[in-house]
Amino acid sequence: MANPRVAKLADQIHVIVAEMLERRVKDPRLGFLTITDVRLTGDSRDATIFYTVLGGQTDLAATAAALESAKGLIRSTVGKRLGLRFAPTLTFVLDATEEQARTIEEALARAASSDQEVAARAAGAQYAGEPDPYRRPHEDDDELDEDAEGADELGR
Repeated sequence: MANPRVAKLADQIHVIVAEMLERRVKDPRLGFLTITDVRLTGDSRDATIFYTVLGGQTDLAATAAALESAKGLIRSTVGKRLGLRFAPTLTFVLDATEEQARTIEEALARAASSDQEVAARAAGAQYAGEPDPYRRPHEDDDELDEDAEGADELGR
C-alpha cells in the first residue's frame, strides 16, 4: 500500500469490521475472534481481512462459516460508513502468523537441544593433535640465530 489514502481506508475498514463483529453480528458460531490486518488493493475494490481465532479446529471452522454468512452485512456497512461509491469486496483469511511463530519456536528448540548435545560431547573431548596447533619458534632456533649473528660480527 504505497498510497496513503489506501492505507487510511484499510485502517478505517479494520476498525469498522472489528466494531461490527463485536456489536452487530450476533452469530453464535462466531468464536473469540481478533482482526489482525486489512489489506486493500490499490483501486480499493478488494479488501483482504486477516483474523485469528482462539480455540481448536471446530472453532476455526465455525468462525469461518459465521464470517462468510455475515460478509454481506459487513460489506454494506463498510460502504455506507466510508461513503465509498463502490464498497470493496471482502475476503476473510485466517492469519498464519501464529502457526509460523510456532514453527519458528520449534526450530529454535531443536537448535538449542542440538547445541546442548554438541556442548556435552565437547566437554570430554581431547585434541586430535597437540593442544596448541600453532607453530612457534623453538628456543634452539633462537640460539642458532644468535650464533650466526656472532659469527657475522667476527667476520667468519
